[in-house]
Formats: sequence, structure tokens, C-alpha cells
Amino acid sequence: MNMNEARHFTVDGLRGTLRHDVDMSRHVTWRAGGRADRVYQPADLADLLIFLRTLPADEPVVTVGLGSNLLVRDGGLRGTVLLLHAALGELRIEPDGTLSPQGGGRGCKADEAATTTLYVQAGVPGAKLARFAARNNLGGAEFFAGIPGTLGGMLAMNAGCYGSDTWGVVARVQAVTRTGVLHERVPAEYDIAYRHVLAHSADEEWFVAAWLRLPAGDGEIARQQIKALLSKRIASQPLNLPNAGSVFRNPPGDHAARLIEQCGLKGRQIGGARVSEKHANFIVNVGGATAADIEHLINEVQTVVWQQTGIELRPEVRIIGEAA
Repeated sequence: MNMNEARHFTVDGLRGTLRHDVDMSRHVTWRAGGRADRVYQPADLADLLIFLRTLPADEPVVTVGLGSNLLVRDGGLRGTVLLLHAALGELRIEPDGTLSPQGGGRGCKADEAATTTLYVQAGVPGAKLARFAARNNLGGAEFFAGIPGTLGGMLAMNAGCYGSDTWGVVARVQAVTRTGVLHERVPAEYDIAYRHVLAHSADEEWFVAAWLRLPAGDGEIARQQIKALLSKRIASQPLNLPNAGSVFRNPPGDHAARLIEQCGLKGRQIGGARVSEKHANFIVNVGGATAADIEHLINEVQTVVWQQTGIELRPEVRIIGEAA
């Protein structure tokens, strides 16, 4: 078998797909970056737990959803990448149906009324979650349609848009340890802020699912809001070119895009990476960009904005791997 071909585990209960020497540019939305030693796509949550238990204790592990908030450096990744977006796709209304609002999400809009609980695994895309909630006449999930990622990444960074964030509707989460042990945790076990989530536990864990509490709503109104939100995205963001969404967090009381534009950086280009003329907080791959091009441009934008305004822009995207 060629080293790059898929290998299907048939022993030890494993049902997923393992590949070696994988081009990670195919698994990140910037379409740039190096190769991973190994990539495993589990069949489902149970298979993921078994796989984690087979790994050596010192094996580096990285989880990836849609790769929409990620840059893999050109030297690639040592260890194993777990691809979760096609594996952890379960999305359902919990059989307990409508619940009283005890212990709802941080700042949850549903705290004032009875809510319905959704169980959502980490590989579910935001747009799919938003539409599912609308079909079931639930409100408060429309904003998920504006986030180009899966729930696992949204939980990890408290992603949000248009005044709402992920942890605002979280009742509890399901996380897996490095050794394949599942835990259920509540929001109080994390420090949660704007684009920031830090677990109180010292163990390395990854989010694999969450229970979201949403209030009753009007499905047709929700669908119209989702449609309007997506139209706004199309009109204001450079979705026709490979990108990773917003590159920088908004500083308190301001917007990163405004500061970048004010500093004359729209259209600034290094190699195949360019600050978008359509939205200054997006860096797009206009063709052939390397991860180094993108990272250098990120650093240059930070430097220029700091020099001209005294404001430090903090990246929202995650940069991992080794330099070439």
C-alpha cells in the first residue's frame, strides 16, 4: 500500500480511517500549509475514544474541524491530527424535551423561560445547527449561521457574531481527555470571555459535544434572520477567496477591521497572501500563498497597527506546526 493511501483499521475495534503524510492545506480553509505525519478520521465518538486509548502517551495530538480558524505552518505537524467534522455529526433534540431554565448557559437569553435542549456534537457546522433549530421552531441559534466552523471550534474559542456568542446558550459540555475518558462539565468549570475559554482542569481535553438550551421561537422568522445574516456575510466578506474568517479579535470598544483600514493596510500583500480590500480583518489567499506568507502578513499588520495607534491586535486564528 502506498504510504499516502487510506488505511482502514479492522483490529482492536477501530473503524476509522488512518492516513500518513497528509497535506493539511486540503483541511484548512486558507488552502495553505504543511503536511501532517498522521491523520485519523474516527467513525464516531465511540471510535474516537478507542483510538485515543491506543496512542502513546507522548504522541502530539491536534483536533481539526472545518479548519476555518487554523493555520498550519509549512513545516507541518508532528504526531496525529484528528479530523472530527465528518465524524462527530450527531444533532438531536434531547428526549427530555422542554426543561425549566435551571443552570442555563452563561448569559443565556433563555434564562427567563422554559427551554428545549439540543445535543450537538463537535463536528456539526454552525449553519446546519442554525437551520435545525429553525426547523424545530427554536430561537437563539440564528447567529451560528454566521460562523464558518463547527461546534468544537466554537466552544474552544467562544466564537460569536452580531452580538451573540456560543457559550451564551451552553448548558453543559462533553469533553474527552488525552486517554479517551469522557467527562461532562458545566460552564462554571471554565473561564469564559470574549474569544476566550480556559478550563479549570489541568488535563488536556477536547470538546466533543454540548447540550444547548434554546427558547421557543418562530421558525419562519428564524429562517428569515438566517437568510439576512448570510446575505450580510456575502456582501461584506471576501468569501470568493480562501480565507480563515476574522484574523484578529476586536479590541475593547473598537473593531480590528477599522484599525487595519485606518493604517492603510487594505490590499497589502506578501507572496500570495493579501489583506482583503473587501474586509480588512480578512487575509485571503489570492493564489499560491504559503503559510509563511500568511503568518508574515499577520505579523506585519500587528506591527503597523501598533506603531500607528498603540493598539495591540491579538490574532483570533490558531497558528500551529513547525516552520519550513
